[in-house]
Amino acid sequence: MNQDLSILQLVLGASWVVQAVMLLLVAVSVASWAAIFRKLFALGRIKSLNDNFEKEFWSGTSLNDLFAAAAQNARVAGPMERIFASGMREYQKLRERRIQDAGTLLDGARRAMRASYQRELDTVETNLSFLASVGSVSPYVGLFGTVWGIMHAFTGLAALQTVTLATVAPGIAEALVATAIGLFAAIPAVVAYNRFARDIDRVAIKLETFIEEFSNILQRNLGAQSHPASATPSGH
Repeated sequence: MNQDLSILQLVLGASWVVQAVMLLLVAVSVASWAAIFRKLFALGRIKSLNDNFEKEFWSGTSLNDLFAAAAQNARVAGPMERIFASGMREYQKLRERRIQDAGTLLDGARRAMRASYQRELDTVETNLSFLASVGSVSPYVGLFGTVWGIMHAFTGLAALQTVTLATVAPGIAEALVATAIGLFAAIPAVVAYNRFARDIDRVAIKLETFIEEFSNILQRNLGAQSHPASATPSGH
């Protein structure tokens, strides 16, 4: 009896519909774990890059030098550095067009940084919707396999004259395996989604704070009729 009710035997003895559901859920679970590890490493890298750039930004390095470094390291730069580069690039373009109005210069830089911020946030949120779908749909897919398996089991029992627990148990156990696999796929996805959503919110708040701080530096430098491209963040 123990051998007949082992997990492997239950899977092999299930109907083809239940087996297809199990296979789908296993594939989804593997894909969700791959997405979890990719997102985990990606968020760790983003946090490290943002921290390094923020430290460099407030170290007294000139904005010109920071912009040159950001342009050179565009492919490996973090979100904060790319947002800074977008603002400085737009600011310099407006200066090249002989625009002297401080409000126009500041608004142009802020719009460029905001657009870059949205692009960066969209990139950071990649795979979150997949994890949310796995967490919400997998239990229902497993439940569908369970319902189908129980229907199949009771249909087979209809032809029997005597029905005992020993004859009912294997069919029901086979069906319940689908629900177990569905939960196995859903629970890690839900936990990871909540964790990553919280981490991404922190990244977003940090980027928005940087945009405001950098805008304030530009505004003070413009108000003092200085050249922000040669000013340093620590000298605002």
